[in-house]
Amino acid sequence: MDNNVLTAFLLTLCAGLATCVGGVISLFTKRTNTRFLSASLGFSAGVMIYISFVEMFPKAQEYLMASFGERGGTWAVCAAFFGGMVLIMLIDNLIPSPESDLTAIKAGKHDAKLQRMGLLMALAIGIHNFPEGLATFTSTLDNIKLGVTIAVAIAIHNIPEGIVTAVPVYFATGSRKRAFWMSMLSGLTEPLGAVVGYLILRPFLSGTVYGIIFAAIAGMMIYVSVEELIPMAREYDKGNTMIFGCIAGMTIMAVSLILFM
Repeated sequence: MDNNVLTAFLLTLCAGLATCVGGVISLFTKRTNTRFLSASLGFSAGVMIYISFVEMFPKAQEYLMASFGERGGTWAVCAAFFGGMVLIMLIDNLIPSPESDLTAIKAGKHDAKLQRMGLLMALAIGIHNFPEGLATFTSTLDNIKLGVTIAVAIAIHNIPEGIVTAVPVYFATGSRKRAFWMSMLSGLTEPLGAVVGYLILRPFLSGTVYGIIFAAIAGMMIYVSVEELIPMAREYDKGNTMIFGCIAGMTIMAVSLILFM
């Protein structure tokens, strides 16, 4: 294997597995600590909302405007953004609700809702990480220094994304092992994206395809934040815990983006 290809793959793998760090961090708390759960869910919402509107949507807009012009690109990015929302909404509705699932009913309504949320988190983040892995890999092939910078930035992003995935699963099941593996699986889609890109997609990729992917993923993350994360955080704490967590998530994402501009 070419050294550049191996380096690109290892960087992508390390960036993806940073979700495990977030998964581990989230597990050092008692299940009865509902304020921590509320803060973590708010933190996760802040991360996803900030990344979607500040990083992914503008990046998608840049790609699609270059392909279709200012007006056409604006229509395209909006269509992809809301298309992503519709897609994750359909997936959400296909997952059995807590009331219709016998195991979920036995476990308790809130536990079932958290398990369902954890699945949605893993799915949304996994899809989000797939193009990130492809971007890290291809960037490293062209310029190793640029690839390292992108990989570090993505790794920082992936730590709170690991928290996003692990917290609902841990609080729903009490299983640290299951929560950890779920956070790991969501991160492994990055090296998977790299492999698929290298073997199949790389000759066909374009700015237009990237733009559509990033806009759609932004829509998915906003939907999950508004529909699942914020309402659940409010259920577990009626005070300002969720808001403080949300602000903290946005702040950390803002600092990480500035540091690696």
